[in-house]
Order: sequence, then C-alpha cells, then structure tokens
Amino acid sequence: MKTWCLCQICTCGSDYRPYEIVRPPRHIPEEYKPKQGKIDLGTTYRRDFNSYTVQPVAIIRPLERQQVQKGKLDTVPTYKDDYRSWDIEKSESYRPEHSYHPPMVKFGNSTTFQDAYVPREAKPRQSFKPSSVAKGSTAPFDGDTSHRLDYRPHQLELKAARPQEVYKPSDQPFEDLTTHRNDFQGLVGETAKVCKPAYTRGTLNVPFSGSTEFRESFQPWEIPPPEVRKAPEYVPPAGSMELHSTSHLDYVPHQARRVVPIRPVSQRRKTSFPFQGKSTTQADFPAWESCRPGLIKQQQQIPSPSGKFDGLSTFRSHYVPHELVPTESCKPFNAALKSSFPFSGVTMYSVEYTPKKQEVCPASFPCPPGYTFETTNPQGHKFFRKAAPTVQAF
Repeated sequence: MKTWCLCQICTCGSDYRPYEIVRPPRHIPEEYKPKQGKIDLGTTYRRDFNSYTVQPVAIIRPLERQQVQKGKLDTVPTYKDDYRSWDIEKSESYRPEHSYHPPMVKFGNSTTFQDAYVPREAKPRQSFKPSSVAKGSTAPFDGDTSHRLDYRPHQLELKAARPQEVYKPSDQPFEDLTTHRNDFQGLVGETAKVCKPAYTRGTLNVPFSGSTEFRESFQPWEIPPPEVRKAPEYVPPAGSMELHSTSHLDYVPHQARRVVPIRPVSQRRKTSFPFQGKSTTQADFPAWESCRPGLIKQQQQIPSPSGKFDGLSTFRSHYVPHELVPTESCKPFNAALKSSFPFSGVTMYSVEYTPKKQEVCPASFPCPPGYTFETTNPQGHKFFRKAAPTVQAF
C-alpha cells in the first residue's frame, strides 16, 4: 500500500514541520596526563655557542713623532726670491686733442610737441540720460482683471442619495482559534545535556620560583672603570724669552720718494662780476602759465524754492485717492449638504464578504486522523499509511 509523507498530508501550506532533532556525537578529549621525569632546559644557543677569549686589537697606525731641527730658520719665500720688479714706462696717448667751444648763438629751435599741439577749449558733453520726473496719467484707473472678465460661476449638481441598508448580524458564533494555536500545541521536550567537562583546579605545595630562563642565561658582567689619563705637569723653559720677530730681523727700511700727481693744478679765476645762475635750459624752456580747470557743474533743472516751507510733499500733491472695490469671491460656500434620507452604514466589505469555515490541518495532530504511522526516514520525515475503512456488519 502507498505511504504518505507528513508534507503531503498537510493542507495549510506551512513550510515548517516539527522534526525530532538528533544531535551528532561529540568527541570527548582524553584526560591530560603529565609526563614523568625532569625537563631539559638546554637550548640550541647553549649547545652551539662556544665562548672565545677576546684580546684587544693592536693599533696599526704609527705613532706621531715630532722632529726638532736645530739652526736658524730661513724666512725668505720662493716668490720673493724669484720675482724681480720691472721698470714700467708710461705709454703715449694716441687720442686726438679736442677742445669744446660752446655756441655763441641762442638756441631757438621749437620741439615737435610745440609745433603739433594746438590748445583747444574743453566743452562739456551733452547728457542723453532721460529725466527722472514722474509723468502722471490722466486716464482713470481700470480695476478689471482677466480673472473677473473670463471666470463664470457654474452651479454644482446635487449628489444622488443612496438608501441605507439595515445591518444584519451573523448567526454563526465567532471562532477565535488561530493557526498558531492549531500548529504549536506546546510539546514538552528533553533538557539539553551539558557536555562541558568539569573544571578541577590543581593545587601545588611547592613555592613559586621567580627565576626565568633569561635571568639564568644572562648574568650581569663586571665592567672595569675607565682609565683616567694624567696630564703631564707644565715645566717652564729655562732662560729669557727672545722678543725679536721675523719682521724686525729681515725688514730693511727704504727711502722712497712721494709720487708726483699728473693732474694739473686747478687755477681759480678771480672775477668781480656777479655769478650768472641762469642756465640754457631755463632760458629755452620758460614756465607756462597754467591754471587748474574748474569743475563742470550741471545746470540745476529744478529751481530753488522761495519762501517758507509748506510741508506738502510731491507724493501728497500728485496722489489721487481711488475708491477701493473689493474683489468678488468665486469660491463655493463650504456648507454641508443635508439629506432627508437616513445614513447608510453598509460597506462593500460587509456586503461582499462571505464567512468560510476554517479547516484544521491534519498534519497538526501527532497522528493524522485516518492514517497509521509507518516509519521515519534518515532525514526525519514521518510516513503514514491510510487506515482501512471499517465495515459494519448488518
């Protein structure tokens, strides 16, 4: 006979099916057992490293020796010994003699600016700016707008009155059984077992040793103090000090003559005439009589008022008051429409809704009615077989 899975028997379309959870076996670690014997604390550094006796490095650089020569020092340099001064003769000048003679005639040539420039009278430019005087209109004010001219009010149509239907309550009792109450019936399960091993704290009676491998391997070295070099004591030389220098011994004074200047001696002419301080530039370029141009003022268009101030402004004198016409409102009145018919509280949902009987899913029971449990596959799916109908004897 054909067997049916619980997924095929279900009619509610729910994807969730409660299955029995089978936990996989967990690997239990073995109990730690400490090794017997002593720990070998030898390292690769201790095994491979061999200590050598280190000696100080010998200095290859030879010691500096100061050679002291006895005798008199020759202070004549090579330049002074080889160089001989030459007698330089003055060369003759080949420049032709030219004596400047100032002209006796007065300079009277006119410049290009004086020939080309013609003084002209400055004239103010004509102003093309429009006048700022306000021009009043003589025509009366037209207050008609395009909205007033084009808008036409239309009469609204009355809404059709809908007859109110009488509410009819349902005769069937309200069923408050939900899908959650049907599918989840609160089955009692087993409590999960704790697989965590028990923690046992080991106690040692041996006191804690504060030494480490670093402290044992690296012991402090004794550093000898640095050697202090003693400065030799100063011994003053015996005898008196010779104060003669090389310049005093080798310098021979020479009797030199003073150089005669080649420049001729200036001979001042003594005249009884007064000094004429007027130069050629002052004579040829006299000062022009220039006067600063005056400000170009625009002629006053508005005449100055004469008399006492009246207190009447231009706005008050030019303003013409107009009668204010209020704008006609074209908005419809916000008044509620009253109907003589009673209010109809029936909606489309209450009219078209048809209550349906909620069927209970057979898969919500531990053993669906009309089925007999057959087996469970490795994936956890339960298979049932339809029970044979009972035939009643006559």
